[in-house]
Formats: sequence, C-alpha cells, structure tokens
Amino acid sequence: MTSDLLPAIQLETGANPDASVIWLHGLGDDGNGWSQVVGSLGLPRGMAVRFLFPHAPVIPITINNGMAMRAWYDFKEADFSGRADLTGVRRSQAHVEALIAREVERGVAPRRIVLAGFSQGGALALYTGLRHPERLAGIVALSTYLIDGPSLAAEASPANRDVPIFMAHGTQDPVVQFAWAELSRQALVAGGWNVEWHTYRMAHAAVLEEVAACGKFLTAVLA
Repeated sequence: MTSDLLPAIQLETGANPDASVIWLHGLGDDGNGWSQVVGSLGLPRGMAVRFLFPHAPVIPITINNGMAMRAWYDFKEADFSGRADLTGVRRSQAHVEALIAREVERGVAPRRIVLAGFSQGGALALYTGLRHPERLAGIVALSTYLIDGPSLAAEASPANRDVPIFMAHGTQDPVVQFAWAELSRQALVAGGWNVEWHTYRMAHAAVLEEVAACGKFLTAVLA
C-alpha cells in the first residue's frame, strides 16, 4: 500500500502527533498552496497535529479542452449535477483511503483524523468522509459542493452519520456557484448531518476570517 501513496507535504504542529488532517487542494493547484494556512489556523499551543497536503495526479480535464493538470477527477460538464466524473472520484477516494490507512498505521485513531479540502478537494473530502467505514473526527469542505447527492443515502457510512461538517463558501463565487453550495448544505442537513455553515463576501478563494473559523472547528473536533 505504501508505494501507492500520493506524494504530500507534511507538517507537524508538535512532537508525536496524535491527530491528523488530510487537506485536499483544488483543481490545478498542489499541496503547497494550502500548506501555508497552518500557521493562521490559531490552533492551541501544545496541540500536536500532523497535516498532510497531498498532490493530486496530473490528468486531462475535458472542460479545459483536455489540458493536463493536477486534479482529483475530470470535469465533463459545467453544470452542478453532471460536473464530476464518478470513475475518477472513486479512484481518488481510494487514494485518500490509503492516506487514512497510513495514518492509522502510524498510530492515529480514525476518530482523530479530519478530511479537509477546497473546491474539488472539498468535494472529494465530503464524498470520501461520508462513506468512510470508521468514524472520523470531522470534515472541512470549503467553496465546494456535494458529489452524487442522490446516492448518498444508500452509500453513507452509519459510522459517520454524526460526523461534524464545516462548510464555508463565498457569496460571489463564479466557479462553484453559491447556489450549488446551498443546495449541498440543504441536502446534508435534510439527511441528518450536523453542518456548521459559514458564508463570506468573496469569490472562489479563502479569507483569513474563514481560516480562523476553520481553526476553531479543528480545535473543537480534535480537543
């Protein structure tokens, strides 16, 4: 399994971490971009957390005229319902599951693992976390949406029916429309999940206020 692990930036906030956050970047980015947020999260001194920022594979993207870039899955349509290539989603789900398994091998209990992500990475964090067979600490989904919502009721893991979810979105997002995020949040709440919902006056980006709120969420679920 180890030889199949995606390369990742690894940062630790203290010695012998007993918690892990696996943070997935957006389309065309890599793990370096989001690794810069750790210092702005405001985690308590003494909280030892291992952050992993994996690099997605390079694949051709259909709606970008086949241009190859780092991505967790292909986009074949620009609309909400047909946006994600489910074959690619499940392939990346397996990559994330391998990273979770490696953290468990390193002594981190599943209940001490958070899946986080932005945009396409956030969609994958939701997809994987809600289906993971063991209870996780939480899911962070930034500027993103729910993949294949109609299948979630049948595929959701009973272990993560009560997993805390942090969702945040920009009200002026031209890439992942605010309405898609709102529909995703509503679907999760209707399904019984506990969603902490934040909105910010921003486009497809992140702001320091959002990062700080995310840090409070991580502090709470990893306390």
